Amino acid sequence: MRVLRRVLITVVVAIAVVFVGVYGVGVASSFYMARKAPFARIVPTDLQDKSVSAALGTKLSYIGYEFEVPWSDLDETQTRLYPKDKPEKCKVDLHFRSGLRLLVTAVPPREWANILVTEFKVPSQRAEAAIRSDYTFVRGLYELTPDRMHYWALSPGVHTRETFWLTIKSVVLSGSAASGIFNLQNQSSKGFQQGNPQARPYGIVVHLYSDEGSVEMMFLQKDYKNSAGVTQPEINRIVQSLRKAPQNESTTPRIAQK
Repeated sequence: MRVLRRVLITVVVAIAVVFVGVYGVGVASSFYMARKAPFARIVPTDLQDKSVSAALGTKLSYIGYEFEVPWSDLDETQTRLYPKDKPEKCKVDLHFRSGLRLLVTAVPPREWANILVTEFKVPSQRAEAAIRSDYTFVRGLYELTPDRMHYWALSPGVHTRETFWLTIKSVVLSGSAASGIFNLQNQSSKGFQQGNPQARPYGIVVHLYSDEGSVEMMFLQKDYKNSAGVTQPEINRIVQSLRKAPQNESTTPRIAQK
């Protein structure tokens, strides 16, 4: 009996050591990622400036969407549609004579489930279960901060999961997010803006989500000759005018009367 009891004690101690080791690694990795992950503590906030530019601009229709830009210097000779080797286009590269570029990409619905499977090797069933919609998933991702992590949870799976999501948050955010992430909304979509125009980052990223898919807009202003850069009212003009284009809509630019 004494030998059996000694064996049982040895087994219990061994299991405890393994558990503490795994638990300790999980806690340590959680603290490490919370400290090292870029933008870990940045969360979405509401826009302070919701005004809309009333400047004379251009009404555009590309890749299944229609929107207005508050500029009239579009260089149509530089417009490029992608992918080049397929008839169905999902991305347009717009150049303005001012040096500003605007990349607009149409993204199919539930794209985040595909990204988790293909890029992060998450099993498809887990990816589908984790994502009710792209917007709710991204909102939860952006709202995760080190302060909301459960460092001392008994389950190692909690540490693994939260560290994984914090890692993804750091990977998918652009450098412009360092100046802020902002909530956006129009009549049919909700989303986020990475970058505060007042900080004049080289790029500002806007992503709007709906049940029909999402639209990503990248304002690239490295060569923009306007020293003030893109303004928030100008971005708001594009966001508020964005809608699904009628199937017979022409892609020819038209002056947008405001």
